[in-house]
Amino acid sequence: MSLVYGLVTGLLFGILLQRAEVLRFDKQVGALRLQDMTIFKFMLSAIVVGSVGIYLLKDLGVIQLNLKTTSIGAQVLGGSLFGIGWAVLGYCPGTAGGALGEGRIDAAWGIAGMLAGAALHAWAYPFLKASIVPIGDFGKITLPQVLGVSHWVVIPIFAIVVGFFFWLFEKKGL
Repeated sequence: MSLVYGLVTGLLFGILLQRAEVLRFDKQVGALRLQDMTIFKFMLSAIVVGSVGIYLLKDLGVIQLNLKTTSIGAQVLGGSLFGIGWAVLGYCPGTAGGALGEGRIDAAWGIAGMLAGAALHAWAYPFLKASIVPIGDFGKITLPQVLGVSHWVVIPIFAIVVGFFFWLFEKKGL
């Protein structure tokens, strides 16, 4: 049944990506050049809605969070590779899958690159775990834990900050 949930969720995500026009190459390039905030607005909206949903389900006892450790070394290396791949290909992982679904064959190169990168990561993981992950390892923490407040304090503040950025983006025509 979890495969069905994954398939339905993936299809809905793809539809939302397509409807928001974030699969378009000009939107991708505009985001990378900080000239079109459509993708950032889509991502920030998803983070706010997802935060509310995940923490509501957690508080109701429906799910348990399984946090990964916070590692500055891993985040910098992974984020850099993600950014380079996005800049070179013009798609991030989610939009590459959606673009391929729309029939854009160029996205297949990105998906092949992701698969190769995953294989390389699996091969290099023992080295990465010993040398990169310990750099700036803060353990399994969340922002509410660091601040010593409830997640229901952090989420509304984050939503207000996101709302301010949306207003700013719209004011500047981004």
